[in-house]
Amino acid sequence: MIRLHNISKYYGEIKAISSVDLACKAGETTVLIGPSGSGKSTVLRVIIGLIIPDSGDVMIDGETLIRTNALAQRRKMGYVIQEGGLFPHLTAMGNISLMARYLGWNEGKIQSRAEELCGLTKFPEDALSRYPLQISGGQRQRVSLMRALMLDPDIILLDEPLGSLDPLIRSELQSDLKDIFRALGKTVVMVTHDIGEAGFLGDKIVFINGGEITQTGTIQELLNSPKDRL
Repeated sequence: MIRLHNISKYYGEIKAISSVDLACKAGETTVLIGPSGSGKSTVLRVIIGLIIPDSGDVMIDGETLIRTNALAQRRKMGYVIQEGGLFPHLTAMGNISLMARYLGWNEGKIQSRAEELCGLTKFPEDALSRYPLQISGGQRQRVSLMRALMLDPDIILLDEPLGSLDPLIRSELQSDLKDIFRALGKTVVMVTHDIGEAGFLGDKIVFINGGEITQTGTIQELLNSPKDRL
């Protein structure tokens, strides 16, 4: 579903990522993990076309990602950014339905899809009329996920979606996310700093350090590998 070949991105002399090769299979969850500034979020933004690499190719479902098709490809992806990124002046419903309204969906279709997503993400329907500051941090993350899923994308990209939550809420959302990923069968790429979270959610884990992929495998393969390779 997703293939990066020899991707590099520099800002002047500063290396963001270098010679990155990555393949993400359809229906699997790939988790990118590494220290702050290692290039994880850059890889995610390259996939969605928000950052144009200096070299290399991005393939989405067999089609090379270029400037002329980036918008069309982006609409096949749902993107959850750090801390949710909700618009504070819009209600939960307004945030969820923003792109659907822009694309001309009728109100009946929007309402039906919102109700479906509320059930999937365990978000109370009576809270759809509330603004982000009127709901909890965990609920804001559920709204952000619903917004990403609204158009029924083939690919879901998540950048540290649970990083700002307290441990109890984070644990609950981890379980819910795993159930959602299984239920939908989507191709998921997720960024996290938490190795436990990566192991719990990921079919494949990719370690990134200094802008380069240092190791790839399942959690068991990585735990059994020499420690100096991680």
